[in-house]
Amino acid sequence: CKHTIAAEHAHRCEMVREKYKYVIPFRELRIQDVPKVGGKNASLGEMVAGLAEAGVSVPDGFATTADAYWHFLHANEGLLEDMRNLLEGAEGAKLHRNVREFEERGKKLRQMVRAAKVPQDLVDEIKDMYAELTKLAGMDEDSEGAYVAVRSSATAEDLPNASFAGQQDSFLHVHGVKELIERWVDCCASLFTARAITYRHDMGFDHMAVALSVGVQIMVRSDTGSSGVMFTLDPESGFKDVVLVQGIYGLGENIVQGRVGPDEFLVHKPTLKQGFKPLVRKQCGPKEMRMVYNAEKRTLVNLSVPDRERRRLSVTDEEVLLLARWGMQIEEHYGNKPMDIEWAKDGDTGNLYIVQARPETIHSRSDINVYRQYTRKKEQKIPIEVLAEGIAVGNNIGYGAVRVIESPKQIDQFQPGEILVTSITDPAWDPILKDAGAIITERGGRTSHAAIVAREMGIPAIVGAEGARKSLSDGMEITVSCCEGDRGKIYKGRVDFSVVEIDVRTLKETKTKIMLNIARPDKALAAASLPCDGVGLCRMEFVFADHIGIHPLALTRFGLMPKDVQLKINKMMEGHGPYQQPQDFFVDMLAQGVGTLVAAFYPRPVILRMSDLKTNEYAQLVGGSLFEPKEENPMIGWRGASRYYHKDYKEGFMLEVEAVKKIREEFGLTNLKVMIPFCRTPEEGKKVIDTMAEAGLKRGDGLELYVMAEIPSNIWMAEEFSEHFDGFSIGSNDLTQLTLGIDRDAERIYPLFDECNKAVKDSCALLIQKAHAHDPPRKVGICGQAPSDHPDFAAFLVEQGIDTISLNTDAVVSTKQSIIEKEAALGI
Repeated sequence: CKHTIAAEHAHRCEMVREKYKYVIPFRELRIQDVPKVGGKNASLGEMVAGLAEAGVSVPDGFATTADAYWHFLHANEGLLEDMRNLLEGAEGAKLHRNVREFEERGKKLRQMVRAAKVPQDLVDEIKDMYAELTKLAGMDEDSEGAYVAVRSSATAEDLPNASFAGQQDSFLHVHGVKELIERWVDCCASLFTARAITYRHDMGFDHMAVALSVGVQIMVRSDTGSSGVMFTLDPESGFKDVVLVQGIYGLGENIVQGRVGPDEFLVHKPTLKQGFKPLVRKQCGPKEMRMVYNAEKRTLVNLSVPDRERRRLSVTDEEVLLLARWGMQIEEHYGNKPMDIEWAKDGDTGNLYIVQARPETIHSRSDINVYRQYTRKKEQKIPIEVLAEGIAVGNNIGYGAVRVIESPKQIDQFQPGEILVTSITDPAWDPILKDAGAIITERGGRTSHAAIVAREMGIPAIVGAEGARKSLSDGMEITVSCCEGDRGKIYKGRVDFSVVEIDVRTLKETKTKIMLNIARPDKALAAASLPCDGVGLCRMEFVFADHIGIHPLALTRFGLMPKDVQLKINKMMEGHGPYQQPQDFFVDMLAQGVGTLVAAFYPRPVILRMSDLKTNEYAQLVGGSLFEPKEENPMIGWRGASRYYHKDYKEGFMLEVEAVKKIREEFGLTNLKVMIPFCRTPEEGKKVIDTMAEAGLKRGDGLELYVMAEIPSNIWMAEEFSEHFDGFSIGSNDLTQLTLGIDRDAERIYPLFDECNKAVKDSCALLIQKAHAHDPPRKVGICGQAPSDHPDFAAFLVEQGIDTISLNTDAVVSTKQSIIEKEAALGI
């Protein structure tokens, strides 16, 4: 059957090529045709032909070939020789950092191409194929023609080791043969922009060996709808089990150029493939402008987006999931290579389309076995002062002196190694970007020009850093940190970081499972590459504070809240939902925050500790002071398990349970396990389990339930607790303070706080002995600070036969190495 299809395709291609020398319909193209039509057009043909039956919608079109480009140049006598001479001069100017001369020669090259005459036989073929496309678009043959997108596709473009994406021009809403031919010439001229010339030089491509194909594609009316990009991996960490979708209103030019901040969605691929709906993150972007087509003036214009629309998401949940499925299909079709994809939603019909797809070229060629870990040193020569923040691009550090530049016309002021600070970049900035110590822009998102170039060059960058040009000035020494999560930080002076490169292949497996303590979802995708067996402690209260910030009861009793509290809550919920009830916001945000973290480690286990804020900490949440009692010692007050079944908080705990159910049942992340903190008695544990069951979350339905071992009663009554729980996790901080009778917040007696005290160690040993003796045996782990700070404590636990040791991310490698040595010494 495959041979028959291939033969039919070959026959159709032969018929087309007998009629046309310089144009080929998308449906007759395959990925092998890159030398003829470039990566972009070959990919579009591959998708039109290979993925339509699978339901992936791609607008049809045709491509002019590389031969058409050469035919155009050769038909104009002397043009090629003049171009070669100018290119040689441009190379010399670049080597001598003569930016103005370099740009002037590029401008002359483009003018020469635009002044050249297009051969009539080529014009006729384009005209003929455009007429066919007009029929396909359902338009009258007598009309001026279909609206089309005209896109450049260099014949060396979108290869696994290089990407020319965005370097050549594209044009939208082109209408009529005359305008189509004009835009075709403009595409050819754009092969000689400063950015394109620089990139070819840096990548070692011969300028006169790279040709240009032009794709002509039926226009999707995304100017009345929305558009965006999608990556079939996380573009910052390289984590491959997610699809990242970004969306804006209007035409996609604004997101490609980084002019607006997009909405952002994260979808987990493995459970999406299983039929679940794992939209684990939704973030509303500012979407400041919408690019639309002005039919009267036949031009594209940017319009401000009203505030009400900006607070809404640009696509629905179901549309995001459909796009993610398409992304996975495209990735699989291309041999499971990570892909960089552009999509559009037609506002007139509501239909979604894929308009481009190319290989992702940064992480797809990086070494996934090497993990680089930066840690800010505790001892600093100067006080820590954050000057500005924005979106972190990459995962490294930059140091240097600031150079604020307002316009590309001033780039000759820039010196290599300086940190470029500006409003936003475009290809005109390319001659200096690769020499920057770091890049900071006030505008733009993850797909902005600055972000793309920074990833390609391995340069730290922070984009969307509002106010950076005011807080930073020329000559100021700063540190640019992109290694502390999604938010990049700009520090005053030189802040010292340590860096360790880890080749995970060098570390042996251990009998004792190595887990992580992790709280921030924004660091989870990068941390997932660490050599670990899962997460031993995911702190729900961190998600409370960072993602929600509202007391649960202020949402369940929203109608009873004072007006000022209601207004504040409504403000905090903007850009999310819409929700039928305020408490749905809490469930959704909690599920997203925790779900992102759980997805990062899937299918490895993630143990979620239910909320363990103290009353004084709950009171700091919006509306919290209306519900929380004032306690003399909140450390041993109304916290943990005692809240969950109590009439004064139970409805808040039920929201936590709903979020867990959503993660396991809607997202399909069944690797999530639950842990109950500060549970004083087995009877209290039973009450919590019954309360969870009321909400439909039952231990034993594929759900493991753990209890924190942080109170002496957990140790002495381990047999009884084992009747209700599947395992224990030692909380060494609370266990130490309650065993030694020390409030760890009391400064005068804090020096007596010692997690390695014999009483604490004996308690840990006794718990392991009792839990393992139970029928059936119960697991014991530790998620407290002690093993991260004291490797000898970790070695002691290994001797006692502990099942898992959970560590802070910066202690994983060193502690795992010591555990490998300890197990070898013990012969296990």
